[in-house]
Amino acid sequence: MDVKIDSLTKKFGSVVGVDNLNLNIEDGEFVALLGPSGCGKTTTLLMLAGIYKPTDGVIRFGDRVVNQVPPRDRNIGMVFQSYALYPHMTVFGNMAYPLKLKKVPKQAQMERVEQAANTMGIGHLLDRRPAQLSGGQQQRVALGRALVKEPDILLFDEPLSNLDARLRLTMRGEIKQLQNRLGITSVYVTHDQVEAMTMADRIAVMSQGVLQAFDTPEDLYDRPKTLFVAGFVGNPPMNFTDVRVAADNGHVMARSDALGLAVPQARAEKVLKHGGTVRMGIRPEDIHVVDGDDGLVGEVNVVEPLGRDDLLDVRIGGEQFLVLADPHKRIRAGNPVRLRFDMDNVQFFDIETERSLLWN
Repeated sequence: MDVKIDSLTKKFGSVVGVDNLNLNIEDGEFVALLGPSGCGKTTTLLMLAGIYKPTDGVIRFGDRVVNQVPPRDRNIGMVFQSYALYPHMTVFGNMAYPLKLKKVPKQAQMERVEQAANTMGIGHLLDRRPAQLSGGQQQRVALGRALVKEPDILLFDEPLSNLDARLRLTMRGEIKQLQNRLGITSVYVTHDQVEAMTMADRIAVMSQGVLQAFDTPEDLYDRPKTLFVAGFVGNPPMNFTDVRVAADNGHVMARSDALGLAVPQARAEKVLKHGGTVRMGIRPEDIHVVDGDDGLVGEVNVVEPLGRDDLLDVRIGGEQFLVLADPHKRIRAGNPVRLRFDMDNVQFFDIETERSLLWN
């Protein structure tokens, strides 16, 4: 089932939680709502669930306006951060409870619970209570309980944040595979960009109640449309510095007090139209430590070993840049390094509007 959100607004007194949000979610699509705490993503999810009523705007499930439809009549399944399992009930009792409320016959309850439990790999746990389960098993019970309702839409509210790192990785893959197999339209709230990037077909990035971008993970990363998206999506985060872009002896150069970098023609044409000082962004993996006499000279302040890479904090003049380097180079704090900037992947933004000069 497709979901359409038109001009959705939610206010709590004078505080605006969600401001004029517009999203079209396609049938069977997995969409992540991504942003920092307080950005409005959970408020949006709760309006989809019917727990919050919108101050303004319209929510449609298919052709049906659901603004005034109570949660029990929306045919949604919801998976909570806290799992929300009843401790006195068995796994079977927890999973069957939504069907019991709907007065589904007992035989049908048993069949649907067993089917969902086998799908989630917890068919052998139906007689246990939540206290006898691991965190991952409890999460599977919560997901199975949502699935037995045979919902049109699945809603996830940061369901993996209580799990350890290794189990989060496993559950990410399992949830995505299950969603692909069942084809249920899903909306997934998270502040973890890795979850959003690895699981979602498209990501809605929010900040202070306002939608910043709604795009595929690849486009958000490679073609960020706002300064906020560029800085929020990606780990380690993108480096930013203010530069003046101007033609110079047949080349287009981006210059600051510390930098002098040639801008590729395709990007230079768009930035030159803007003129003046702009904000340049470049990701740590697009700055390379090089040998010889090429590149800009900097000094390493801090080295953070990450295993596959070393994260370097490098100072060039009065500016600092995060750089990913090969740990076999054995770079240490205080060492001088030469850096080459991959300008084919550089981003430019208007300082006032914070909009991209390349992708808008």
